[in-house]
Amino acid sequence: MYRYTTTDEISTRLLRFEELRKALDEQAMLPRAWYGHMRRELEAEAVGASVSMEGIPVTVDEVRRILAGDRPDAVSSEDADLVVGYREAMRHVLSRADDPDFRWESEVVRGIHERVLAGSWVMQAGRYRQNQNRVVDSASRTELYVPPSPEHVPALVDDLVGWLGAGADDQPAPIAAALAHVRLAGIHPFADGNGRTARIIASLVMYRGGYRLPQFTSLEEWWGRHLADYYAAFSCLGTEWDPAADVTPFVSAHVLAQCSQAEALSLRQSAERELWLALEDVAVHAAGTDARSANALYEALMGREVTNRYYRSVVDVAAPTAASDLARLDAAGLLERRGSGRSTAFVGTVRLVEGLAAALALDLDLRGASSYDGRLRDALLARLSARSLGHA
Repeated sequence: MYRYTTTDEISTRLLRFEELRKALDEQAMLPRAWYGHMRRELEAEAVGASVSMEGIPVTVDEVRRILAGDRPDAVSSEDADLVVGYREAMRHVLSRADDPDFRWESEVVRGIHERVLAGSWVMQAGRYRQNQNRVVDSASRTELYVPPSPEHVPALVDDLVGWLGAGADDQPAPIAAALAHVRLAGIHPFADGNGRTARIIASLVMYRGGYRLPQFTSLEEWWGRHLADYYAAFSCLGTEWDPAADVTPFVSAHVLAQCSQAEALSLRQSAERELWLALEDVAVHAAGTDARSANALYEALMGREVTNRYYRSVVDVAAPTAASDLARLDAAGLLERRGSGRSTAFVGTVRLVEGLAAALALDLDLRGASSYDGRLRDALLARLSARSLGHA
């Protein structure tokens, strides 16, 4: 099913991808607290991007709070369930991926889909569609693609998992992931949630192929920021189901995205590791709190409100301990309290940016800045990133 050609361009990107993998695998030991923070950030961004791509109206910041058990009032419980369900599907994949007894079966695909739709019976979670569906442009309502008829779906999914269990190992993991992604999307086996399921299957293929770092196992956040490129890549399928379609354009776009994502996250990892150590330094020496308070300072630096409930869920402490940490950061001028009672939240301050600039030995002109502004953070991060690149 489907055909493709390994072009020179694809081969070049695969070589670069392996260079990045080797460099990241050989990096020095990472601070455990920072690595846990980084994984949470990437998880929230991946979940937020994927569910937003499917029309679920949540922001990444709302996703962070939902995953921490602090659902914002503006988000419905149904949408929150889909956010948590998608996170659980991703975690299910990671927990099963390195199982020596793992077998590619149709139930793997259906199980992922069931979690993606939070087990909703109404949305037919984990069940193949019984009717003919169509891919329609949400803006123009133009019909873009007609998948195979429902009676062919079970056999086509069986054929896909059979290939994943036998033939996929003959391909480089990024190509196998791209083919698994486009094949499942082409079959469109479910009434809803096909895109999310296909993207998770692609992540599982990467993990099964020996890629463990989050830089390599998820493309959600990248696709979310390049949505037009993502949907354009599927145009090679044509307007209706064709098992002989040439999907080289999709494979090329997928491998490019995979390589670009790894490049971007490698740079980000270098800069944010340095930032995290500075946040811990400021928390301990400027506020006299535990290094765990770097979590609250990071959130505030990014322009997010920090609630007691969110903070304690991230650092796993009791409410009084969380309140004490946040009060000390407030007293030190690193955070500023907003609201009262259960609506109390903390936000960033100019002093936080000043403290980080000093800890990072960055020459940042903050004269005239009387209140926290995202532009201060952006200036700080730009200088830090430039230094990481060797330009400053």
